[in-house]
Amino acid sequence: MFRKAAVTTVSNGSYLQGQANGRLPSMDSGQPAREGKVVLKKKVTLLRGISIIIGTIIGAGIFISPKGILKNTGSVGMSLTVWTACGILSLFGALCYAELGTCIKKSGGHYTYILEAFGPLPAFVRVWVELLIIRPAATAVISLAFGRYILEPFFMQCEIPELAVKLITAVGITLVMVLNSTSVSWSARIQIFLTFCKLVAILIIIVPGVIQLIKGETQHFKNAFAGNDASVMGLPLAFYSGMYAYSGWFYLNFVTEEVENPEKNIPLAICISMIIVTVGYVLTNVAYFTTISAGELLLSKAVAVTFAERLMGNFSLAVPVFVALSCFGSMNGGIFAVSRMFFVASREGHLPEILSMIHVRKHTPLPAVIVLHPLTMIMLFSGDLYSLLNFLSFARWLFIGLVVAGLIYLRYKHPDMPRPFKVPLFIPALFSFTCLFMVALSLYSDPVNTGIGFAITLTGVPAYYLFIVWDKKPKWFRKLLGK
Repeated sequence: MFRKAAVTTVSNGSYLQGQANGRLPSMDSGQPAREGKVVLKKKVTLLRGISIIIGTIIGAGIFISPKGILKNTGSVGMSLTVWTACGILSLFGALCYAELGTCIKKSGGHYTYILEAFGPLPAFVRVWVELLIIRPAATAVISLAFGRYILEPFFMQCEIPELAVKLITAVGITLVMVLNSTSVSWSARIQIFLTFCKLVAILIIIVPGVIQLIKGETQHFKNAFAGNDASVMGLPLAFYSGMYAYSGWFYLNFVTEEVENPEKNIPLAICISMIIVTVGYVLTNVAYFTTISAGELLLSKAVAVTFAERLMGNFSLAVPVFVALSCFGSMNGGIFAVSRMFFVASREGHLPEILSMIHVRKHTPLPAVIVLHPLTMIMLFSGDLYSLLNFLSFARWLFIGLVVAGLIYLRYKHPDMPRPFKVPLFIPALFSFTCLFMVALSLYSDPVNTGIGFAITLTGVPAYYLFIVWDKKPKWFRKLLGK
């Protein structure tokens, strides 16, 4: 059923120069592929690339509880300023990834770029934490939001049973896994449809908001910067919340090898997506404040539902459905992209060999997709998911900051490397500083949770020496690893 995608070797950076020492030719190496070789097809067009980015960034947060920024800024005007600034900062990070994606034409995103810039140990730690904790927990959290909001119209007058939420969530997770295992094309088509639904949902909020502004409903914008003064700690935490809301702009880089004409389509998809998301997020928050005061927004459990109930009457019943579809799109986009990180890590010898295999007929990285299913189910039915995400939220920004710092390092390490798309140096410098500052802030403001997350991340170091470096493994141990 399966055929091995590539010879398992640890990267030595040679493919930066277009070589393929010890490997089958990559899709962009310019070398002829061996006859009969099974590869992931280039099926990600510009439109599909845009849908992956937008569809993964826009989840449930903008509809349910966009109050983290308002809480930490203390005023309507300052919160809108931070939403805009976070969009611009995220665009800077996305542009850095666009440069990396056009000069290192391999899938894998964070993992691949850290591997090339800083070597195998930090790259392995990144994929280790992603596989065991971050991705299963993040998928379970967004899936729970899907389960809760898909059931909302059926339980309008009473509390939704937790068991019902978890069961419908398990069905949703399984459906996404099956979809991504069966067909890249159908997964991409459904992602385009779900992205369209997200944008419609945002327009359902923005258009009535604009009508309210035309009617003169601007009382909540008077003295917009008056209110509780933002504390020294509050403003950085507001940026932390905002950057989290925009996170997802990096997912197209996880599937670089499947993008048609990546030199052109990756930068275009990133720029178009980030402009749409930033404008959409800012206008959505403006629309909320035309109808809901700052105090009411802080008290609301689902801001979009509160907004819709006040302006749309019975049509507000459609909002939970759109939120559920938005969550499903984030689930689909995240699994589609991150499975490629596991596929590439296996191809490099950092994960069991089976994860670098491709289904012979369907041309999907089936093992790399379904490995997430049992881990996500375990997370769903056990433990405090939100605590896990709090433990490891700093790890995401630590490694993203490391990747962008690696871009600066590669400029000096490989100055002659072809760069079809190149950003001014101040952009990666500013963005990497911002990421590392947020990491330092989390260590200062929440040392216990961050310390636990740091300890979990460090378990990747002994794991690297046990599974990768240790050559004299017993035969049964090597067989268990698929080597």
